[in-house]
Amino acid sequence: MRAFTCCALGGALISLSALAAPELPGPAFPRYADAAALNAACDSGLAGANARVETLENHAPDRGWLAAWDDLDGYIEDASGPVYLLENVHPDQAMRDAAQACTLRWADFGSTLGQNESLYRAARALQPAGDIDRELAKKILEKFEDAGVGLPPDGRARAKALNDRIADLAQRFAKNIRDADVKLAFRTDELAGVPDAVWKTLPRDAEGRVLLGMDYPTYGPVVQLAESEMTRKRMWRAKQDEGGVANLKLLDEIARLRRDYAALFSFDSFDAFQLRRTMVETPANADRFLASVKDAVVEREKRDIEELRRAKAAHLATPLRRTLLHHWDVAFYTERLRRERYAVDQEAFRAYFPPEESLEFVMKIAEKMLGVKHTRVSAQLWSPDVRAYAVSDTKTGALMATLYVDLYPREGKYNHAAVWPIRGGATRNGRAPQSALVVNMDRKGLTLDELETLLHEMGHALHNDLSATRYSSQAGINVKADFGEAPSQMLEDWVYDKRVLKLFAEVCPRCQPVPDELIDKARVARDYGKGLRTARQLLYASYDLALYAADPVEPMALWARMEGQTPLGYVPGTMFPAGFEHIASNYAAGYYGYLWSLVIALDLRTAFAAARLDPVVGARYRADVLSQGGQHPPRELLRNFLGRETNAKAFFDDLARGAGGTAAGKSTASRAATPGS
Repeated sequence: MRAFTCCALGGALISLSALAAPELPGPAFPRYADAAALNAACDSGLAGANARVETLENHAPDRGWLAAWDDLDGYIEDASGPVYLLENVHPDQAMRDAAQACTLRWADFGSTLGQNESLYRAARALQPAGDIDRELAKKILEKFEDAGVGLPPDGRARAKALNDRIADLAQRFAKNIRDADVKLAFRTDELAGVPDAVWKTLPRDAEGRVLLGMDYPTYGPVVQLAESEMTRKRMWRAKQDEGGVANLKLLDEIARLRRDYAALFSFDSFDAFQLRRTMVETPANADRFLASVKDAVVEREKRDIEELRRAKAAHLATPLRRTLLHHWDVAFYTERLRRERYAVDQEAFRAYFPPEESLEFVMKIAEKMLGVKHTRVSAQLWSPDVRAYAVSDTKTGALMATLYVDLYPREGKYNHAAVWPIRGGATRNGRAPQSALVVNMDRKGLTLDELETLLHEMGHALHNDLSATRYSSQAGINVKADFGEAPSQMLEDWVYDKRVLKLFAEVCPRCQPVPDELIDKARVARDYGKGLRTARQLLYASYDLALYAADPVEPMALWARMEGQTPLGYVPGTMFPAGFEHIASNYAAGYYGYLWSLVIALDLRTAFAAARLDPVVGARYRADVLSQGGQHPPRELLRNFLGRETNAKAFFDDLARGAGGTAAGKSTASRAATPGS
């Protein structure tokens, strides 16, 4: 399953007794008394799935076959979806371990299903009626083919063995990060500059030193605000090394096995095998796209770094020629310059954005813009911090979906931000979607950057929950991989709009409004460092494609070489790839999709240029893009919504903003390698 990053301030958790009646569309989230109960449910779910496969094998390839396939797909989703989520969020390690074992069994089931010759023959014999059925039939055939059903017997056996092994390795990779529970000890004087609220209540070691973890509410403020360079360096290095040497070995094997898998289909690289099913289509197109981005940011990256180096020299009163800027300096001096130049202090935003009300705020955006309401209902879930919401249409009141929200960090929880699309919807049988939004927010309040992250993840949830596709197999984020991040990235800009932020008063009348001038400054400050940030994303994307290219490479050596070619260089001994979970799992040969989707996202924003919350444009966006899921190709959805072919102009214009140059010619020069091609 693909997962698509208070009270002291006046906020308060809502009392369960004050919540709406527990009315949620679709099944309640399953509760397992213990690991044994989860194992038993896993047995039952797999038995049910196998029985349904046998029934489908006896179904004629007539007009009802696609619906029967979709029923099977929906059953699998209902039986396995919650387990995939619990593997990443359940507070009890025994439950997480049981869920991990269960998901491996589902992976084995999936690799077997993908090689079911009887179902493959039926899918090939279909004569779809209309574009939607044709698109689903095409997707089903591609899944069978990619699973190896068309290979000779020994090739099929090898493909299944590889699939199962890769699933196991990717799972272990994620677990090594999730369960590491790294803690670093610091004296209080070593935390000068870091707000007391970040560390004051954290546990201490026997010597009275504060123990800091790698969760984002702790890590972020330390690397951004700690005056001590050694403190920042220790935290940065620990974060870089998440997963450790064990994960480097796992990634090496994963890359090798994926290359072997692609070779079974006569592809010389996993890149080529994977990208043929995406918008970009080929590694050559992906390379050209990334080259066009690099061309636009390379000089700006150098200027950004030089400016930060000068800021460090001035701060430390050291000669510029002897002052070196390090990776662990970037966040600190970027924030320092933002404060000095633009009077923007990210930490100051926490007073304006208490977490509970921030969640209500992003839901209010969805209500005003897209016509959907979120109503909290009582539900017993995997942690007391988790809450459930019924999603309904504001005009009709009809219940549409369920959203679960897990806001705060805890030991053993997935430590980034993501949405799990637990259940896709379908209009043909009234199936209601369900999704889980998982973040790690600071209970004391959110920075503007963190509010942006929360809205990004809500974009993924809305993509799933507002889906109105005929088949659940095409619902929500079941789209081409390099389109999946566009709806979430589009919304990120909304938190910089003064009119949008006025909505906060509706969810929190007692909250002090953010001054307009502070937002104006934040918008300008956001463009600062854009070259360096974009270049970093470019490095991640390029590394991913290089790792899965035709020539075998050792992951750590490749990273040291590629990062070593950047202006900031490589820090000997660091192991960033050990924590790069995206490319060990479902973003393998696909991390470029973040930049590719951003091109699309900025083009989508042009429709909302006059008013971010325009309900008329929002209704069209909901109908033409979000509700369509993957039942039509992305370019068709974009054409319908924008009234034209998509292009990269808005992206390159935005990239040039604040750089002292223009984007003239960029969108034209790179059209052949961007989503507008």
